[in-house]
Parts: sequence; structure tokens; C-alpha cells
Amino acid sequence: MVEQTMKITAADGLHARPATAMVQVAGQYQSDVNLEYKDKSVNLKSIMGVMSLGIPNDADIKLTADGEDEKEALEAVVNKVKEEGLGE
Repeated sequence: MVEQTMKITAADGLHARPATAMVQVAGQYQSDVNLEYKDKSVNLKSIMGVMSLGIPNDADIKLTADGEDEKEALEAVVNKVKEEGLGE
């Protein structure tokens, strides 16, 4: 399993459009990809799960991936977060 912590820096937090982009990227991989915020973990391949977390600006999140393509999956999701201007 691989993991990375990031800070959400977007003024609106993690809202629907960028969350959808993250879900689409995670869905391209075989590995289990999860998003954790405030001790709650959801499958990053589920838009409903991601949106249920209500992640605001300045939140610390943890991304994890576990499976045969875990490194590639995590790297792709982290890059999408940065590309969407969501966080660092």
C-alpha cells in the first residue's frame, strides 16, 4: 500500500467538478484507491462517497492505493489534484 497526505488549498474546497475528475482518474486503475478525511475513508471511485465527506478549504486529506498498479494510481490522482488547482 502507498499513501500520500495533501492539503486542499482551493477556496471552494473539494467540490463536484474536481471531485468528478479525481473519481474518473481513480477508476482507470485496478488498485483500491481511497480518500481519507477526519478519520472517515471512502472509495475514491465513488463520487457519492467523496462528496459525502464535505472537504473544505485548508483540509488535510490522505490518499491511499493498494493493488498491483498502486504507485501509478496514486501518482495519477495526486497529479490530478495538483492539475485541478485543488491542493499541494
